[in-house]
Amino acid sequence: MTDLRNIAIIAHVDHGKTTLVDGLFQQSGLYRSNQTVQTRAMDSNDLERERGITILAKCTSVEWKGHRLNIVDTPGHADFGGEVERILSMVDGVILLVDAAEGPMPQTKFVVMKALALGLRPLLVINKADRPDARSGEVVDEVFDLFVALGANEDQLEFPIMYASGKEGWAANRLEDPHENLEPLFEKIIKHVPTPLCKKEGPFKMLATLLDVDPYLGRILTGRIESGVASLNMPLKVLSSSGEQVETGRLTKLLAYRGLKREPVDRAEAGDIVAVAGLAEATVSHTIGDGDIETPLQAQPIDPPTLMMTFTINDSPLAGKDGSKVTSRLLQDRLLKEAESNVAIQVKISADKDAFEVAGRGELQLGVLIENMRREGFELSVSRPRVVFKNDPETGERQEPYEEVQIDVDEAYSGVVVEKMGLRKGEMTDMRPSGGGKTRLTFVAPSRSLIGYLGELLTDTRGTAIMSRLFHSYGPYKGDIPGRRNGVLIANAAGQAVGYALANLEDRGFFFIEPGVDVYEGMIIGEHNRHNDLDVNPLKAKQLTNVRASGKDDSIRLAPPKKLRLEEALSYIQDDELVEVTPNALRLRKRYLDPNLRKRMKRSGEP
Repeated sequence: MTDLRNIAIIAHVDHGKTTLVDGLFQQSGLYRSNQTVQTRAMDSNDLERERGITILAKCTSVEWKGHRLNIVDTPGHADFGGEVERILSMVDGVILLVDAAEGPMPQTKFVVMKALALGLRPLLVINKADRPDARSGEVVDEVFDLFVALGANEDQLEFPIMYASGKEGWAANRLEDPHENLEPLFEKIIKHVPTPLCKKEGPFKMLATLLDVDPYLGRILTGRIESGVASLNMPLKVLSSSGEQVETGRLTKLLAYRGLKREPVDRAEAGDIVAVAGLAEATVSHTIGDGDIETPLQAQPIDPPTLMMTFTINDSPLAGKDGSKVTSRLLQDRLLKEAESNVAIQVKISADKDAFEVAGRGELQLGVLIENMRREGFELSVSRPRVVFKNDPETGERQEPYEEVQIDVDEAYSGVVVEKMGLRKGEMTDMRPSGGGKTRLTFVAPSRSLIGYLGELLTDTRGTAIMSRLFHSYGPYKGDIPGRRNGVLIANAAGQAVGYALANLEDRGFFFIEPGVDVYEGMIIGEHNRHNDLDVNPLKAKQLTNVRASGKDDSIRLAPPKKLRLEEALSYIQDDELVEVTPNALRLRKRYLDPNLRKRMKRSGEP
């Protein structure tokens, strides 16, 4: 059998993980010399390519001088931490990639904490070492301090260090060494990462770590074989994490990772990362083995979700005009399917089965789920995100989730950031210069105070600030936090918006729509410049007379509307408002469209 290594590449968002894997592909001979290859080959999902981030953990494999490296490219954003935690349980080493200028960021801390807790020994790669603002020596010291703070043992503190540029395709043991290729990195991985500590003998056993669905093969479960040999058509038994039998079946398809593809194989040995098809009920954290197994493998616990939204069917007057999936049954099936494959998401169904409480790690994770659903043809209404509260087991007091927030900002704007975070009940824990005229501010703040803050932060800092968030802990409830100060402009009739009407309403605020757009009663068409909501008529046309007017008022000039992206819309709305999501449109609306019903509900204290 080929000498095997299982390794994960972990880092903060945009520190170059996926680009480095591209370089390993190129230099391992995976591609022909004349083959046309897309960049960031591991980011295969449309949303990943559009946003420039990794959302789904993905496995691949490269051959190098008689060694096979199973490499896992993991998400760098804390919202997708469920993927990171699961993937670390099936590798034997990690490459910790850190930007030579930015240094270790909160997401680096999150992933390193998980890796160290599993006893993995990281290999530190200082990436983008050719940046003009690189400060590689300081970054190494910061990583060491981080390891100490996270309780790393002596073996883990003796981590090897390499310098690299994934984009340029070189790695070196020292900065002054020649910058030729990635061969030094291949050699270091073989030397530093141990071979899998798995039992070659004994019954076949593997822990299902990732789940996806193939239209031809059905459910496909990926994991590392912990003991024995998997062979085609062998009888299988599936055990839950508590040891109960879930199902039995046969191994109808065994797939191994070879390059970017999953290829069918007849057998696979302990230590290899494989995918298994042919089971109907097995899911993530279940143990799959031959028919004689009695005890399950231990699954890695997952941090609980901290943010929740209510998903309902779209019941607006424009429902069904855009999408093909509009019923609550289809919505329920899709959400339960998501919860099955993504352990960081939880779904609760209401008693009348027309509303679904979806809990996840953060706004980005839930935003990605909604974006995927609208691309699949779904129409739905979504509430404002709210945090998941819990009661202290000892005192019974209400507790809410807190996050550690790190903001890199130009020095000129640090004052306004400190002021705004103070208003949002954030407590500053650190403030230090981070080079290049920037200041790094660190706060601990309630999660609910951060909903919608990113847009305000970018406005306050002229788009120059970078904010990173990481779950910190549950703590005492901080009381009311000021939200949106302005009211909204609400359409009081259905039809197509008229430019003349919008022009006459411009002194009342700004708009989210443009002339010719379909509107309905109760739809939010703009923001009022005062604190109260205002019902307006966007359909009122100019009265025509038989007297010819001078032409100066014939051409109406409107300020361009403010177009909200999905995450901006979700954080903009209040508790009595919804975002209507369809394949081709995002609309803001009041929960109750009828103005009289809205007033009645407001008097009764309901949102």
